[in-house]
Amino acid sequence: MGLAVLDCAHFTAGECRSCTWLGRAYDDQLVAKQEAVRELLGAVHPAGAMAWEQPVASRPDGFRNKAKMVVAGTADAPTLGILDPTGAGVDLRDCALHTPGIIAALPELAAFISRAQLTPYDVAADLPAGQRGELKHLLVTESPDGELMARFVARSTSTESRIRKHLPWLQERLPQLRVVTLNVQPEHRAVLEGDREIVLTDADTLPMRLNGVTLHLRPRSFFQTNTGVAAALYRQAQDWVADLAPSRLVDLYCGVGGFALHLAAPGRRVTGIEISADAVASAERSRDEAGLPGDLRFEVGDATALEHAALLAEADLVVVNPPRRGVGADLARRLEESGARHVLYSSCNPETLARDLADLASYDMARGRLLDMFPQTPHSEVLVLLERRQRSE
Repeated sequence: MGLAVLDCAHFTAGECRSCTWLGRAYDDQLVAKQEAVRELLGAVHPAGAMAWEQPVASRPDGFRNKAKMVVAGTADAPTLGILDPTGAGVDLRDCALHTPGIIAALPELAAFISRAQLTPYDVAADLPAGQRGELKHLLVTESPDGELMARFVARSTSTESRIRKHLPWLQERLPQLRVVTLNVQPEHRAVLEGDREIVLTDADTLPMRLNGVTLHLRPRSFFQTNTGVAAALYRQAQDWVADLAPSRLVDLYCGVGGFALHLAAPGRRVTGIEISADAVASAERSRDEAGLPGDLRFEVGDATALEHAALLAEADLVVVNPPRRGVGADLARRLEESGARHVLYSSCNPETLARDLADLASYDMARGRLLDMFPQTPHSEVLVLLERRQRSE
């Protein structure tokens, strides 16, 4: 690519240091990530030092499809960004990592906060809870089609009537705004969102159209932060699985169904397991709208639970896409005991992937690829295909 270092005034001024690799040219970032992952996995797995496929590069800027903004300042002059060490707001609404659609929407959302007089929550002031203010965070997600979801995270429901009153004004200013919610997070601690979500619009999902597959993203559902690289991740999974042609596939930690929906095929039985009932409902909606085969089904459940042992015993291939903590020893043991000849492991944390690979002693790495989901940081997504080692006679 030959790309230069991304310039950021906030980084230069020392106001925000979240992008720890911002001072490195993007080409150098990719090389360093590839070498680090190859060395890490090669130290714990027999085939970890294999020839990796070329890494999937990202845009170095404009890639983040979700803004997680702390709201500070005052209702008349809110800041959207982070807090400095004193608890004061640092405005980052021009952050170059966000998609252009999010950057364009944030000033309108800030104006809405002022219009509705949504008082920012003050984490530093020594005040009773009721006098600290209300609005804690603003979470904004953009779909590949340019539609938006905006979530106002507040201490209580006292702002709901004002948000509803002024919402038509905001929708007129931002016609691409599809979903608006009020999330209630009453605790005085560093928690991004609460358990209660009040949907304020007719639509309650944000369609994420990738590779001809529509995923329905609900307010509290997980979705990869980089839409372009997420699409490449699912395409890579499709290519590798097509070569294997499994007849029975299990997708653990399936979320809103990204892998399962991409891997569904006539004559292939696919079962997705996900602990979030909302995510499963989204996956089922996507399946039904697409008219996909009846052999694609989703279940609400803990991916690590023993109750899925029989399902794993019948599987030809198991897909795992766990959170940063990895699959852990118990699930690794069940995969070892399963009938699966192949495991497709998508990891956002190469360190826990390396630990899990050490536990999956019956499998060799057949293929591997790094996907740069998180430019300007040392983090990356890694997709590996594991193949069960043939027992010697």
